[in-house]
Amino acid sequence: MHTVVIGGGVIGLTTAYHLAREGATVTLVDARPTGLGASDVNAGWIVPAEAAPVPGPGVVLTSLKWMLRPDSPLYIRPSLNPSFLSFMFGMWRASNAKAQRAGFAGHLALAEHTVEVFDEYRADGMDFEMHNEGLLMAFTRKENLDHHLTHLDLVKRYGLEPTVLVGDDVRTHEPLLSDAVEGGLFFPKERHVDPGALARALHDRLVGLGVDIVENAPVESVEIRNGRVRAIRSGSRTFIGDRFLLAAGAWTGPLSKLFGASLPVRPGKGYSVDVEPFALRSATNLSDAKVAVTPLSRNLRLAGTMEFGGLDEDINQVRVDAILRAPTTYFRGWEPPRTPVRPQAGMRPMTPDGLPVMGRLGGLSNAYVSTGHGMLGVTLAPGSAAAMTDLILRDRQSPLLAPFAPARFSGGRLAHAS
Repeated sequence: MHTVVIGGGVIGLTTAYHLAREGATVTLVDARPTGLGASDVNAGWIVPAEAAPVPGPGVVLTSLKWMLRPDSPLYIRPSLNPSFLSFMFGMWRASNAKAQRAGFAGHLALAEHTVEVFDEYRADGMDFEMHNEGLLMAFTRKENLDHHLTHLDLVKRYGLEPTVLVGDDVRTHEPLLSDAVEGGLFFPKERHVDPGALARALHDRLVGLGVDIVENAPVESVEIRNGRVRAIRSGSRTFIGDRFLLAAGAWTGPLSKLFGASLPVRPGKGYSVDVEPFALRSATNLSDAKVAVTPLSRNLRLAGTMEFGGLDEDINQVRVDAILRAPTTYFRGWEPPRTPVRPQAGMRPMTPDGLPVMGRLGGLSNAYVSTGHGMLGVTLAPGSAAAMTDLILRDRQSPLLAPFAPARFSGGRLAHAS
């Protein structure tokens, strides 16, 4: 069984690894070197407890208010393009409590064993930095904390053991928090990694397993015969396979059209900035500001913002400055860096309902898709890879994939929202 994986981000890399370790012959084709973009510049969080979909109650109204602020956590570049309007309408339909809760439950089930699988990766020789000090969600607005409390029964069902910290209890837990923080939630089982090191470790292990990795090879055409993909082409190169997996992240939307499908996957740009270390106990979510703070051995990483626009990785300094200011409200003694920093941007693959797209691709008998993981690529990668490997190698459809079926989209639109 020869499988061609299109895309070298964390989803493509992990799925290629699961396929190869089960004996499949794998070729991985990426438009540029593997592990770049969102897979490199993200916060590196392994956090099922933070896996609620982006659309939810109040998101639309909040988004409209934020659009008036150039430094807000969310920016939507207005457009009259029909595909953009359809995407935004789908997000509006999915922005309700029932749909968000159902999506959260689907994510939790998919990520139930993710921590153990990361331990397996390390045991198999992958060398990457990983921490197990948990995750603190810090809130300066009590109503935001109260909203997250409504989901605690779900996370408890999956053994995540949250601790609710109100008032000074949150400062007892993390002494660096300022008096502006009203409370928090601490999840002791969450982890974080150096995402760039993870991608490099996956790449190296794939080479060790004999996977053919072809970089700087953007897919330009797809040959389809009798309902089957025969080959993909990049320039003068042709890649023939028995199975094909489209896992190209934010670029999956336009590429899906080459397969005769049209998936509403749009780019959601995020930024990260590495600054001097700061002695936090754990990874910390500045929840009201939507900024993720990740303590790594070499530095502190700040990551955040969401921009719905085009497929570009240009830097908007106004939004970077907002990320650097955010900790001032939450932490005692925080000062933005005085020396120049090097911000990075990456394109997250977003869907209208905030859920991944995983399963068979269109009406093709040997093509599959795994994309749309949004801000949860690292968290959901192991579960996604395992389920997709089962489907590709054994034609076994895991019940875990049911909420993420591509069939929920019709003509590039969200056909229904829970």
